[in-house]
Amino acid sequence: MQTHDFHSLRLQAGVSIEELSQKLGYSPRQIRRWDAGEQPAREAAVSLLRSMVAGEKNITALPPRFTFVDLFAGIGGLRQGFDSIGGHCVFTSEWNKYAQQTYAANFRDNHPVNGDITKIDTTDIPDHDVLVAGFPCQPFSIAGVSKKNSLGRSHGFLDEAQGTLFFDVARILADKRPAAFMLENVKNLKSHDKGRTFEVIIKTLRDELGYHVWHKVIDAQHFVPQHRERIVIVGFRDDVPFSWDDLELAPKGTQKLSQILHPENATEDAEPPYTLGVRGEVNGKYTLTDKLWAYLQTYADKHKAAGNGFGFGLVGPDDVARTLSARYYKDGSEILIRRGGGQNPRRLTPRECARLMGYDDTFRIPVSDTQAYKQFGNSVAVPVFREVARIMQPHIQALIVNEPQLKVAV
Repeated sequence: MQTHDFHSLRLQAGVSIEELSQKLGYSPRQIRRWDAGEQPAREAAVSLLRSMVAGEKNITALPPRFTFVDLFAGIGGLRQGFDSIGGHCVFTSEWNKYAQQTYAANFRDNHPVNGDITKIDTTDIPDHDVLVAGFPCQPFSIAGVSKKNSLGRSHGFLDEAQGTLFFDVARILADKRPAAFMLENVKNLKSHDKGRTFEVIIKTLRDELGYHVWHKVIDAQHFVPQHRERIVIVGFRDDVPFSWDDLELAPKGTQKLSQILHPENATEDAEPPYTLGVRGEVNGKYTLTDKLWAYLQTYADKHKAAGNGFGFGLVGPDDVARTLSARYYKDGSEILIRRGGGQNPRRLTPRECARLMGYDDTFRIPVSDTQAYKQFGNSVAVPVFREVARIMQPHIQALIVNEPQLKVAV
C-alpha cells in the first residue's frame, strides 16, 4: 500500500491523528510518520482503518474490545496494561491470599479471584482473546537459584512447586487457543541452565503450540526511576507484523527518585500511616534504627574488603534505584533514602514503592507494610506493560476483525 493512501483512508474515515492513536494503540508520532509518507504504515493499522471506512466511516466503526485472562495475577500490574487498551478481564487466578485482598480492593469484577491455577480445569476458564501471565520467577531468578542451591533443592522445570507452572500456561493456551498472549519473567530466565530452560519455553510456544513468538528484555528504567530488567514474551496465533521497534522508550536516567518520594513540604496531603502532620512528613518508623544502620555499614565494609559488591544502596532524589525485591521488608537495604543532618537513612514507604512500580496514588494498599513490600517487590513496573500492551493492541484487534469466531466482550 502506498503511504499517501493511508492519509487518504484517514480522511475518508473522518478521524484525527490523535483519535486514531487512541483507538489503534500506536503513538501520535508514529501515525504522523505514516500520514506524512515518512514510513510505510503497518498493515494491522491499515486493516483497521479500512474497516472503519467500510463501516459508518467514523470512529464508532472500530471492532469491540477484546477479552483477556490474568494468570498469576499478583496485585494486577499486568492487568493494568491491558485494561488501558480496552481489554475486558474475564478470569483471574492468584493463589496468595494477601495479594488477592489487594487485587480485590482495586478491581471491581463480576468474577472472583480464583486460587491455585494447577487445580483449575481449562473447562472452567472462559474463552478469551488474550492470555496474560507473570508466571512465578523464583525458580529462574538469580536470588531464587542461589537460595535453592544452598538448600540442595532443584530449580527451573525441576522445581515441582513453581518451575513447572509454565506448563499450566501451556495447557491453557493449547485448550483455549487465544489470539495472543503476553508472558513476563525475570531476565535470568534466558540464561537459566545455560539457556536450556528458555529454549524449552520458546520451543513449546512455537513448535508445539504453533504461536509466532517475540521476546525482549526491557529495563523499567525507561519509565520509572528503577533499574529493573524483565523479559517479555509476546505471541500471536497468526503471523502479524509485530515489532519491538514500535516501543517508545524514554532515555534511561530521565526518571528520578524525586518523582516518587514524599516531598514532606506540605505540597502533598498526609497519608497516614506513611506520612503524617501538616507537612506530610514521612513517619519515623521508616527510619533505620542505630543498630540496623550500624549492622548494614559493617556488612558492606566486610564485603568491600573481600572484593565483593554486596551492601546497601544509598540514594537521593536525583538518583535511580536498584531493583525493588520482595525481600525489601526485611531491612530495606537495597534502596535506602539518604537524609541530611547526620540522620540515619530511611526505607521507602509502601506508597513510594507503589509509585516506584508505576502505580498511581489511587491504588489502594489494604495490607500490612510487610505484605505491601512483598507485593510491590513481586509486581511489575506498570508503565512497561502499558507500553507493551499498546504495541500489541492493533495486532490483537486485527485478529479479532479477521476471525469473527473469537470471543469478544460486549
